[in-house]
Amino acid sequence: MSVRPIRRVVIAGGGTAGWMTAAALSRMVAPAGLSVTLVESEAIGTVGVGEATIPPIATFNAQLGIDEHDFMRTTQATYKLGIEFVDWGAIGDRYFHPFGRYGFDLEGVDFHQYWARSKAGGDAHGLADYSINTLAAYAGKFLRPEPDHGPVIGQLGYAFHFDASLYAAFLRNYAEKRGVTRIEGKISNVSRDSETGLITSLLLDGERELEGDLFIDCTGFRGLLIDGVFGSVHVDWAHWLPCNRAVAVACEKNSDPVPYTRSTARSAGWQWRIPLQHRTGNGHVYCDEYMSAEQAEEILLSNLDGEPVSAPNHLRFRTGHRREFWSGNCVAIGLSSGFLEPLESTSIHLIQMGIAKLIALFPETNDAAVERAEYNRLMTDDFLHVRDFLILHYKATARNDGPFWDYVREMEIPDSLMRKMDLLKSQGRFFKYDAELFDITSWLAVAEGQGWGPQGHSPIANGLSADNLSQSLANMRGAYAKATKAMPSHQAYIDRFCEAKTDPMGVGVS
Repeated sequence: MSVRPIRRVVIAGGGTAGWMTAAALSRMVAPAGLSVTLVESEAIGTVGVGEATIPPIATFNAQLGIDEHDFMRTTQATYKLGIEFVDWGAIGDRYFHPFGRYGFDLEGVDFHQYWARSKAGGDAHGLADYSINTLAAYAGKFLRPEPDHGPVIGQLGYAFHFDASLYAAFLRNYAEKRGVTRIEGKISNVSRDSETGLITSLLLDGERELEGDLFIDCTGFRGLLIDGVFGSVHVDWAHWLPCNRAVAVACEKNSDPVPYTRSTARSAGWQWRIPLQHRTGNGHVYCDEYMSAEQAEEILLSNLDGEPVSAPNHLRFRTGHRREFWSGNCVAIGLSSGFLEPLESTSIHLIQMGIAKLIALFPETNDAAVERAEYNRLMTDDFLHVRDFLILHYKATARNDGPFWDYVREMEIPDSLMRKMDLLKSQGRFFKYDAELFDITSWLAVAEGQGWGPQGHSPIANGLSADNLSQSLANMRGAYAKATKAMPSHQAYIDRFCEAKTDPMGVGVS
């Protein structure tokens, strides 16, 4: 098999990862003359451990030309302004990780440095008073920011809660309209070139052969191609992120949905709550070394807001990633590439990053050593950055009420995380590396919320007089409070613009 141009892309597996990939390729790549085929089997279930997202998903949808309100109606979605964390620093604690940012910089100096200085001087106002996302979330408010809404509303960042199965169906409709071919079938065998080892075709149900030039593995934890064919090993992070199981269940909604996700720490893990328009998604992520499946299910079912509307679904997972995300002519996207628990709603984001980098490095031929190496480097960095931020939640805890929390509180952590924690704790210094996902707002929210916040401030924040600083901070708090009061309620905004359709397949795209 000689060097061949990429003309046929085959996606193995559907679900969220498969149809996000198909939709993006149909928009960005297929117009250049490539064919895109997705093969999936309705007999094989998909894994949907979470339905919460982070702000970059809005960019993904916009790049596809999807109308946001139509997407919201079709997927039973609600808006998300951030994540509330309960009992993480210590039992009884509660804090909010907002999207958007805190405050406004003064005299070219980061806002949080002035806040830390004011706090050291006895000011009791917390970071939440300088966050439009936090204030709006707890007030049950939402307003999509527009250019004429002013600088305070302009700081508001948002994402979505949605039904992952409806989102996959929404994107399937989108992709098929743009020429993607879907084939129903199970992959029974894989053919490879005898000289290069590259995949040449998939055999479906022992009968039909599907040829391709580039193969995308979206087969979930199985990694049917990336592992089964190319043997890309799994880099295990269980010693830092020991949770390895989850149980999920949907329940009736008993009130208007709030515009945020909730994560409540439990004795050997944590519980999520994700409000949609038609139901509430719930799950319990835990470590089976410290808790049985029966105990985990009992804890989950006893802490629901409404009656269950589905049977509990038990899942197993391993935290970590493939050493090679792209091997030969196969690219793993989604669970086949790796998994990090959805504590910060990054599962769909990592799918999005895999797709974006594939498009940016899309190969001209099947001999793509340069592109392959760069893709693997970039995706490894993405996983590392998210990993460290998740570990922070476990390490920065004072809980000592059980062996699970004793383990994560005392465990050795990666040097990359320790450097960030030391810099942040001493004088509030923070640096983003290599386009990492989470910025100073995120790190401050978790560190301060769990008692690891700045103990000092940079001397450059001493330039303002005490009176000027006090007045400036008071003006900010007033502006945030005023803007929050003027916003419509989250439910009122949904009712006006994006109340769910009766037909879940109503689709609006441009």
